[in-house]
Amino acid sequence: MSRTGRCLCGAISYQIDAEPQVVALCHCDDCQRQSGAAFSTNALFPKAALTIQGEPAVYHTTGTDSGQDRQRLFCGTCGSALFTMLDDMPDVAIVKAGTLDDRTGYAPAVEVWRHSAQEWVAAGEGRQAFDRGLPAA
Repeated sequence: MSRTGRCLCGAISYQIDAEPQVVALCHCDDCQRQSGAAFSTNALFPKAALTIQGEPAVYHTTGTDSGQDRQRLFCGTCGSALFTMLDDMPDVAIVKAGTLDDRTGYAPAVEVWRHSAQEWVAAGEGRQAFDRGLPAA
């Protein structure tokens, strides 16, 4: 299955030739700040399946638990958050699901960083929830 996506202005587009490994709501402080919302909806894919057209800008943060680098890729023109790459998960590309052209079938299965969720955001029924990040495989 091939999916495409893009930023708001179209300067950055991408194609993914794989199904997501998992779709997760992330309630961490960084995702809240990056998205400007109470959480970010993230689809995790094999990094090798992602092809990016255009040059995203990168902002680096540090993982709270791991101390490892996080590269937060976004459009330098319109500011759309697009991807997050984690040094501690080098084979995974985290795609901001709202940037996909077709978001059909991308219901979140898990929630991470529930301990920092906004108090008015109830945990989703039927979703696994973790106080911090996903457990190591």
